[in-house]
Amino acid sequence: MKNMTQPIKIKLRKGDKVIVISGKYKGKVAKITAVHPKLNKVTVEGVNVYKRHLKANRSSSGGIVDIIKPIWVSKVALYDSTTKKASRIHYKVNDDGHKIRLYSKSGKEVTNND
Repeated sequence: MKNMTQPIKIKLRKGDKVIVISGKYKGKVAKITAVHPKLNKVTVEGVNVYKRHLKANRSSSGGIVDIIKPIWVSKVALYDSTTKKASRIHYKVNDDGHKIRLYSKSGKEVTNND
């Protein structure tokens, strides 16, 4: 793996609803819980879940714990709830001078509470 010291521009944000487009969880729709630009990965709710066996110590009891690991950004796409399909993002500057994100397929504005 390359040593990625410079962060990569990821157009997805925490709270966005995405659909997994390849791999074991293909077709699953969930929210992004964390974005990792230096790793080019995102953490998605309920996707890429692993079991971790923890040994008991003074502060906590041992047991099997579920851990959600990040997946590559290329394996997820933004989910457009109006068309019920994956969509890319493009940007547009509105009259106020603020940059807004739009779905490429439907042309509607991206909101985190979709």
